[in-house]
Amino acid sequence: MLDVQYKGNVAIIDLRESISRGEHPKQELVQFVSDATKGTVIEVHLPHRAEPLVAVLESLGISSIINQLEANHFRLMCVKM
Repeated sequence: MLDVQYKGNVAIIDLRESISRGEHPKQELVQFVSDATKGTVIEVHLPHRAEPLVAVLESLGISSIINQLEANHFRLMCVKM
């Protein structure tokens, strides 16, 4: 189950701890993005770049941007259109 925090229309999901525990929440995240209301900004915090996740989102027609905030902390941003 994803822990989603909302700030207005921004859904913030921090997956760093679950991924570091060996969990693989990609399918849950993809389902969340698919079900999100149009116009929702989705901010995902990750311990690595997660290029496979970006590829899956792009296959759904959702563009995303990844930037590195610090060592082992990346932020993926996308908007549900």
